[in-house]
Amino acid sequence: MLIMPIITLFYQENGLGMKDVLLLQGIYSVAIVIIEIPSGYFADIWGRKSTLIIGSFLGVIGFGIYSLTYGFWGFLIAELTLGIGQSFISGSDSALLYDSLLQEKREKEYVKIEGRVLSIGNFAETIAALIGGFLAEMSLRTPFVAQTFVAMIAIPAAITLIEPKREKIKKDRWKAIINVLKNTLIKDRKLQSLIILTAFIGTATLTMAWFIQPYLKDIFNYSLGEIGIALSVLNLIVGLTTLIAYKIEQRLGQTKTLLLIIFGISLSYFLLGFLNHWSLILILAFFYFTRGIATPILKDYINQITTSDVRATVLSIRNFAIRVIFAIAGPFFGWYSDKFSIQTALIMIGSIVILGSSISLTLYLRTIKNN
Repeated sequence: MLIMPIITLFYQENGLGMKDVLLLQGIYSVAIVIIEIPSGYFADIWGRKSTLIIGSFLGVIGFGIYSLTYGFWGFLIAELTLGIGQSFISGSDSALLYDSLLQEKREKEYVKIEGRVLSIGNFAETIAALIGGFLAEMSLRTPFVAQTFVAMIAIPAAITLIEPKREKIKKDRWKAIINVLKNTLIKDRKLQSLIILTAFIGTATLTMAWFIQPYLKDIFNYSLGEIGIALSVLNLIVGLTTLIAYKIEQRLGQTKTLLLIIFGISLSYFLLGFLNHWSLILILAFFYFTRGIATPILKDYINQITTSDVRATVLSIRNFAIRVIFAIAGPFFGWYSDKFSIQTALIMIGSIVILGSSISLTLYLRTIKNN
């Protein structure tokens, strides 16, 4: 992701305020919301490999559109294309991994392997942040052109994947997807509360990705190259943490790990909003450390209570929940930041995250106790 160190600044250079930036991302989230669950269902029916190939092609097209357009409406078309493409990938990748391990009776290694996958991605993003920051010194559009070519790598990678053997939904397929929705969102209280919890945490980490660039520029007065370096270090922290996330979870146990995730994310937001000191770099490092634990661990908890025939669909429902909350809250956060300041917006976000995630954690732990 060569574009991540400068994407918010790129938007601002093209006349968008933070309200417009997060409105654009909200629309992107709506595109994912509309396609997310059907794409997960198609992955369970057609095969995860097929949907990953489709998503990879759309990713190339989306970044190509970004490279050639200017202003809100051109960016909107690019975001819609990328949103649909991402919806075909999200859920399918983790489901493919889990079922591959399940086939080899190695499903207990999922957190370890998922952490390794995420770690490789973050190491790649660490290098990309450095390169993207310095490419942006030529122009803020240059990283988008380069990103189009990078995205092409995903196509042969997806084509060479091997689909594991698994149970598939064989009849009454549309009825089956409705049943999965009912079970996930209404009947299964344990899965329901866990998905709501991951939705709040996922929204918090997603929101930070859009605030961190203007935050580093406004609070620390960083140049584009320095922002790239800072994001490289933070992504490196995520990459290293995901490698050992399963060890942290084994040592702390489920409840303490979830508490660490909730309070680590929300407390970081509060401190970033209240303080104005060099130590904020350490707070950002702690936030990204917590993020490195959250992603593989929360996915694993969902996988443990989901069957193979509907796993991609359930993981897509998780991503659906994240995007729904972000689509609603994101534009408001952007407006609030433009109206007041980035720091006051961060305090408000932290308050919402700790309230929503604490309630959902309480409900989740209650279902475990009842069981």
